[in-house]
Amino acid sequence: MVRGMMLRAIFAVSVLSGLLVSCAPSGRDYWGHRPGPRGFRTVILDAGHGGKDDGATSSTTGQREKDLTLDMVKRIRAELGGGFRTVLMRSDDTFIDLDDRVRRTHRYGDAVVVSVHFNSSASHIRGPETYYWRVDSHGLAVRLQRAMAATSPAEEGNRGLVRRRLRLTRNPEIPCVLIECGYISNPSEARLIADAGYRQALAKSIASAIREQSARGDAGTGPLPEPINSPPSRPTDARE
Repeated sequence: MVRGMMLRAIFAVSVLSGLLVSCAPSGRDYWGHRPGPRGFRTVILDAGHGGKDDGATSSTTGQREKDLTLDMVKRIRAELGGGFRTVLMRSDDTFIDLDDRVRRTHRYGDAVVVSVHFNSSASHIRGPETYYWRVDSHGLAVRLQRAMAATSPAEEGNRGLVRRRLRLTRNPEIPCVLIECGYISNPSEARLIADAGYRQALAKSIASAIREQSARGDAGTGPLPEPINSPPSRPTDARE
């Protein structure tokens, strides 16, 4: 009798495991309360702004954020090479609404999203920043911030790694981060960012961080943050 009960229990567990796998074959998860991804082969690169939305414009170099972000995602794609399937959210000067960007990410399961931006604020602030919200995005966010900081020659007043609920850090159902590659409002950093060689070095470090996350998962990125059950980000949200 005991043996029969054990066999029935084993069968029940195997059926439940099969159901769990069949219910979530894509790797998508609404909350993201889980460890970061490992072994993924699809990277969605989101060039911030575009079309009617210029983003920030540097008063030093005249460069527009929307042009810089598009240039950066193409460089990152080239650096990732053939080892990954790379999806560009936009490949030209096109405006895409933030909620549409999120909906597009729902087409993919075993993937990560990296939204690329350049920052603007008080002229003395410089250096890269990385934003995340979901627990499963923490490891990738740590790696990206480390890589960009190691490439940046100087930082002052920047926020570094930030947990913030944004459309592109909370709403996708896969690991997602938003990176600010530097402040184009800082004269010195703006001139640096205007240098294609520096942008290439930055793209190389970003691609390296993505590869490392795929190879190692969260190993070496510190403890995972506490889960926070917050609703999706909306345009009407107060700034957090």
